[in-house]
Amino acid sequence: MRYLFSILLVSALMSCSSVKVNYDYDKAVDFSSYSTYNYYSDMKSGLSQLDEKRLLRAMDSTLKARGYRLAEEPELFINIMSNEYRSAPSNNVGVGIGGGGRNVGGGISVGLPLGGSNMQRSIQFDLVDAQRDALVWQAVAESGFRENASPSVREDKLRNLVKKVFSKFPPKVK
Repeated sequence: MRYLFSILLVSALMSCSSVKVNYDYDKAVDFSSYSTYNYYSDMKSGLSQLDEKRLLRAMDSTLKARGYRLAEEPELFINIMSNEYRSAPSNNVGVGIGGGGRNVGGGISVGLPLGGSNMQRSIQFDLVDAQRDALVWQAVAESGFRENASPSVREDKLRNLVKKVFSKFPPKVK
């Protein structure tokens, strides 16, 4: 029984999702020519006002640390879009009972899902060249999301998400 509990616990911990990020960018762009940014004034992020403020603070801090400056007339505009969705549980455990003897057999098996469905959040970051009005870099981050998380947990989660997303910006063009 202790062995089964250990397996269930490890599986449950492994199902906790980390941030997954997919990137795309224009290989023809010289990213070293950009030093200023701002956000679209009509941006509709899909986040609550409080989460949007947290996200923008984290982005400003991260971009500033990388040498970028917030400007009224930027070289890059940033647009953010997000959505939340419920994912189906991906892990389950099978419990089986079997018996047999004298050429007679029987069995029963039950699949038990581990945990319920999880809330996920997808946030898309678009960086647009302001002069050409052309998308030059994009990242889509997906991570687990708890609706009832405390403000400090939300802030930490968004800060870590931004850190991971912008770890590959500017891209190292080959």
